[in-house]
Amino acid sequence: MEFICEKYLLLMAIITASHAAAAKSPVQVLEGLLIEAGDESIKISGYDLKTGIVTTVQAEIESQGGVVLNAKLFGEIIRKAPGQYVRISVNSGFVAKISSEFSEYEILGLPPTDYPELPIVDEGDTIEIGEALLKKMISQTSFAVSDNESRPVQTGALFEASGGELTIVAVDGYRLALRREPLDNGYGQNLSFVVPGTALDELSKIISDGEITVSITLGSKHIMFSLGDTMLVSRRLEGEFLNYKNSIPQSSKYNLKVEKDELISALERVSIVLSDKIKGPIHAQFCKGIIKMSAASALGKASDECAMEGDADELEMGFNDKYMIEVLKAVPADEISLQLSTSITPCMILPIDDSKSFLYMILPVRLRAHES
Repeated sequence: MEFICEKYLLLMAIITASHAAAAKSPVQVLEGLLIEAGDESIKISGYDLKTGIVTTVQAEIESQGGVVLNAKLFGEIIRKAPGQYVRISVNSGFVAKISSEFSEYEILGLPPTDYPELPIVDEGDTIEIGEALLKKMISQTSFAVSDNESRPVQTGALFEASGGELTIVAVDGYRLALRREPLDNGYGQNLSFVVPGTALDELSKIISDGEITVSITLGSKHIMFSLGDTMLVSRRLEGEFLNYKNSIPQSSKYNLKVEKDELISALERVSIVLSDKIKGPIHAQFCKGIIKMSAASALGKASDECAMEGDADELEMGFNDKYMIEVLKAVPADEISLQLSTSITPCMILPIDDSKSFLYMILPVRLRAHES
């Protein structure tokens, strides 16, 4: 195998595929990338047996073939190569010679037959959505994906396509995050599947804020995301996802309007006296036109206020500061509706209009007698 390729394009392809290569594995080949030279392009694959990424890059092919090269080593060599182009040749013993201007390397590779085959996603239902929008939806929900392996299905996010819209839902037992947006192809049938959170993390790294359309194809056991010259394939998580619709209160006693950034700033100021080692709840009291917040720990005490529209009859609630701030930072709106009922029922964060583009829910922390 031998080819010449523009360094920058090759490096970008290596970085993309490396997101799916195992960082450390007892199986050496999983730490590598499969490099395959075809007629006019190079195909680069990374696969850790859970998530696979395949991308292609144009190259001048002098002879076809394949080799598996250590992802970290190969990427570092190409990154530091001095020229605009690199030449790579692989001999029958799978030794790769990499040269650029006066720099030259020889590294030992593995046969392509040693590399595991990536899953093939059978032609199935396909939905389409813009990459920039999908990236936002993932970032605005994935923080609430559970890391509790005792319920594997909830270590992923639920994707639901129906009525021309895509809904993504994540729950971790303390928070619920929901985002809903129209689909490019107006998919009208009901479609539901769960994508592992780890796969979504990798997907968010390879999609950008550009205008490419992402095609999401549902297979019998796997899900495939295709965008441009790149494809990510992941296993689907099986099992019954939480019936989130039943967990969302159908009505609320209080509907309050607040500026998101002002609320975040007040919460961050109060939470200065809290830390990972010294934990405690944020005490919030919802009075007429104002939210009074306070926190206390061995480090000291803090209090602050945030203006709001509405009155909740001085309702008092406790919140985990990091959970609440993380939720608020994910909300795609400047002004939000806080919907509350009692000190022990969930706090819901919704749009101030009638749109249903997002819904966040956070469970309160019970306040002890001396905290209320």
